[in-house]
Amino acid sequence: MHLDVTELRDFYYRSALGRAAQRVIRDELLGLWPEAKGQTVAGYGFAVPLLRPYLQQARRVLGLMPGPQGVMPWPAGQPNVSLLCEETLWPVSTGFVDKLVVMHGLEVSEHPAALLEECWRVLGPGGRAVFVVPNRAGLWSRSDATPFGYGRPYSMGQLEVVLRRHRFVIEAGHSALYQPPSTRRMWRRVGGMMEQAGRHWPVFAAGGVLMVEVSKQVPNPTRPGLAEAVRRPIPILEGFPAPAGRRPVQS
Repeated sequence: MHLDVTELRDFYYRSALGRAAQRVIRDELLGLWPEAKGQTVAGYGFAVPLLRPYLQQARRVLGLMPGPQGVMPWPAGQPNVSLLCEETLWPVSTGFVDKLVVMHGLEVSEHPAALLEECWRVLGPGGRAVFVVPNRAGLWSRSDATPFGYGRPYSMGQLEVVLRRHRFVIEAGHSALYQPPSTRRMWRRVGGMMEQAGRHWPVFAAGGVLMVEVSKQVPNPTRPGLAEAVRRPIPILEGFPAPAGRRPVQS
């Protein structure tokens, strides 16, 4: 079930809870990808809140939004880079993307296997992707007050199995968003401390979202050798002398 793009926009840009979630997840992404100079960065689902740091340095930034969700112009006040697309058929050339972020895309997809194949297709060899999904063990997946309360939440093991099944190589994985999905001012004040505690104390290991970084590794093509060794020497052309010590082949 896809949320409407206006609901996602209002959460991330017009609510204190959404802005806090955006900041936490974006900082985690920047820890994985501090720069993308000269690269093509794409986001699918509603990943545009995470892409702003790459607008100035990347060669190109794309915000891909699925049809059932709808699309909005982004970024505000700058040339639009967002576009509407089919869930499993993106208007992107094969191997064109260097870095891909998927948020509010996989867990709400009606065709997750085909979606992952499309993610694989658009990534170039050695390209990286980060999947952000609701954590089955976290509080955020249990509350429909945020977009992470919709769709299918994952455990870390489930997500890694699904990604490996679609030929991705797992590079890193962790949980984030340890503060509760509450709009109360008290929780907003201590949100930063809870994020710090969650990174270091195992008792708080159940963050609201899972973030898994993967890469696309394409094996080098192998060229078979000669199908078989030459079974007999090629006859010396008639009229040419045979090499020393070798008799001419009789026809």
